[in-house]
This record gives sequence, C-alpha cells and structure tokens, in this order.
Amino acid sequence: MHIPADDRPHPPPPGADGIGDINRPTAGEGLLDRVRGELDLPAWGERSRRGVAVPLPSRLATADLAWASVAAAMLAAGRSPAALDPDRVATAYRSDRVLMIDGSAPPVWSPFSGFWRTTDGWIRTHGNYPHHARGLRAGLLLPDDADAGTVREALAMRTTADAVIGIMSAGGLAVQVSAETPATDRVLREGPLLDIRRVDASRHPGSRAARATAVRRAELPLQGIRVLDLTRVIAGPVCTRTLALLGADVLRIDPPHLPEPGWQHLDTGHGKRSSLLDARSLRFQELLAEADAVVLGYRPVALARLGLQPEMLARRHPGLVVAQLSAWGAAEPDRAGFDSLVQAASGIAIIESPDGVRPGALPAQALDHSAGYLLAAAVTTLLERRSREGGSWYVGTSLRRVAAELLGMPRRREPGPDVERDFRPHLAQFHVDGRTVVTSRPALAGLEFEAPHAWGSDQPVW
Repeated sequence: MHIPADDRPHPPPPGADGIGDINRPTAGEGLLDRVRGELDLPAWGERSRRGVAVPLPSRLATADLAWASVAAAMLAAGRSPAALDPDRVATAYRSDRVLMIDGSAPPVWSPFSGFWRTTDGWIRTHGNYPHHARGLRAGLLLPDDADAGTVREALAMRTTADAVIGIMSAGGLAVQVSAETPATDRVLREGPLLDIRRVDASRHPGSRAARATAVRRAELPLQGIRVLDLTRVIAGPVCTRTLALLGADVLRIDPPHLPEPGWQHLDTGHGKRSSLLDARSLRFQELLAEADAVVLGYRPVALARLGLQPEMLARRHPGLVVAQLSAWGAAEPDRAGFDSLVQAASGIAIIESPDGVRPGALPAQALDHSAGYLLAAAVTTLLERRSREGGSWYVGTSLRRVAAELLGMPRRREPGPDVERDFRPHLAQFHVDGRTVVTSRPALAGLEFEAPHAWGSDQPVW
C-alpha cells in the first residue's frame, strides 16, 4: 500500500504544538463556530487553547474534532466549553480501553474484526456481532467453526473485490481499504454537518413542550424530557447517554431477538433504562406517543419495515423531535456500517498507516463519539426551539459526513507520541446487577453519570 502525498495546503493548526497566534481560531474552535451557526447557539465568550491539547494523537485533527464535538454539547446545555478537561475528553473517547467489569477488561474486538490482506490490497471487516461473523465465514465459503487464521488464509487468495462482494452478499460486513477522495469529501462538506429541518408548520408548542417546560430545572436543561432510544453500538448510545446526563428520561428499546454485547451496553448505557420490546407492538406506539424525542440508529430500510420513517414519525406526532444517525449518509441510506468501516473506506486508514504499508486507525472511535455529541447538541437545541416555536423537527448526520469534516481539517505529517497518562481521575465505578463496573466519567464538565442498567432489565414504561 502506498500513501499518496497530500499536495493540498494543510498548515499546522495554531496551537497544535502548544504555540501559535492566540487571536487566530484553532481548527476545533473554527468547527465549533460553524456548528454553533448551524444550531443558532449563542456566542460562547472566553476562548480556550485547551481544546487542541486533547491527547488523541493522529495525523488528522482528531483532537480538534473531539474537542469541538463535546464543546457543542456543552454550549447547547448552556455551559462554557472553556471548562472542558482535555484528558477527560480523551478518556471518554477511548472509553472502551478503560472499561472494567469485575476487575477484568472485556474482549472489545472480535477476532473477525480487523484488517486483512488480499491478493491486491486490504479489506476491513466487522464481526463483533455473531451474525456478521457468520456472514464473513459464509461469504468465504468456510464452515461455521472456521477460526481467524483460516479466514486470513482464505482472504489471502482472493482479490479485494471478490472478498468484499462475497462477504457482503452473505450478510457479513467488509469494505475495501481505499485512498481518500477529496472531491467527494468537498461535496459532503458543502452540506451541513447537522441536517436540520422543520417538518410541520404548527406554531403551537403542544402538550409535549408544555409538560417538559413545567418540570424542567435550570441546572439540568432536559429535566422532564422523554427520549426514546432506538440505537446500538457507540454513536447513537453516546448521543442518548449525553441526553440522559442532561436530565432526560431516556428509555432504550431493543428487539428481543438481537442481543447486544453486555460490555458494549455498559460502556454507553449510563443513566438510561433498557427494555426489550417489539417496535410493532401497541406498547411501543404508546411510548412513542408520549415521547418528546426519538433517536434512530437503524438503517432506513429497517425503519421502513417498522413504519418508523423519520418524517412520518414527525408528522404523526406533532411536537416530536426526530434525530437520525446513519453510517454512510443519504447517498447510501440502506448500507450497514460502523466507525471502523467508514474509516477504512473514506481514506482515513491509509492516512493513519503506521508504516506506509499496513492500514491504521484513529486513536479512538472518533467518528462514532463525535457524531454522538453533535447529535446530542442538536437534539438539546431543537427541544428548546420547540418550546419557543412549536413544530416537529428533524436532525440527521452520518459517520461518513463526520469523516469528510475530519478529512478537510488541518493535518500533521506525523501523529506525535501517544504519551501514557494517568486516567484514574477520569474513571467512575458502579455496581450493576451484582457486578462492579468501571467506566469513563463524562466528557462534559461539571456533570456525573448515573449508573448504567443491565441490558434489557427494565420494563417498557416512562
């Protein structure tokens, strides 16, 4: 694999090495200002150079992206981004690395998730879910008990195209590790990072807004808000975890037939209740009718099967705020994906190669986490706007859109050292269903998580 020279001008961001023009915005501050404009948030006053110090070293501006995304959620909650602790932000973005359950680190990655060499390049697979691992083996014509070594041998004899087509057609997930396409990224950046639309013309706030405003407390801006969480993995759960942190009553609903890895839910389930329920049931419709916001993380084709298309929901339930997250965006609405796959397909894996031969990765699942915080900022803002103006609202973003944003930010020739830090001040301990769970503390300053609940352990009630 050859890393193409980047001939576009990318000067180092001011302050990236601890120095710079104090009056010139950093890349993170510039991104925050643009998000602030999209969300119509107030100016945030005192500027801080601490954002560029977030210890997430990479060639791309991962630190600035992380700081700006968390800062947007802070600003939407009426808090100053100047209060953010860079080490706390980095720990939250790398939460899977500090998670401990009964004193042990859970296996975060399946042996069927990773980079694999083919006859003419590399592919990236995601096999953390058992059905995706089965699809990977089936697509390579391997038995169900084939191990990772057998998969590696099979892929080494296939072309990239044959491997990806075979795996995807069998229900697995794989993408070609590709170079960046600046023209594609420029087109994506021409659109908003957060696609916000008002769905109806009603001027009356409605009963949802009236109920929430009546019980809201200033210190927790979403107190009294009910959020229905239909998301999985990282980005959507980070969004709804943040909404719960800001006071919302968040109820996560999962289909009974699709188990979630226990560690994954504990990593992002703080402050939420978790219930198993068929989305086609009458009880689910009753919950939806009483919700202030719903956050959707499933592919549009799956939402359509369930009658949960975003615009239909917003029109059917006046005053509802609908937030939608996808992997690939509007251009590929029915394509499944994860942060690691978007990194590989968008060019990030090549840019972050450790040696110019093997693909690399960002120092955290930064597309996931950033999308989650940005979407939480938008939901918080739209709930406030609804209380003033009424109406139903839609906001959407995608991991691919966040990737395009990152690829357009200033970059370094080398990532810099990943200095070992003491992350213990940024950890919290909880007791969940008889287990001791250690997780990261919130990236948002001045707030603390409530304990996560065990997956599927709650009744489907507000």
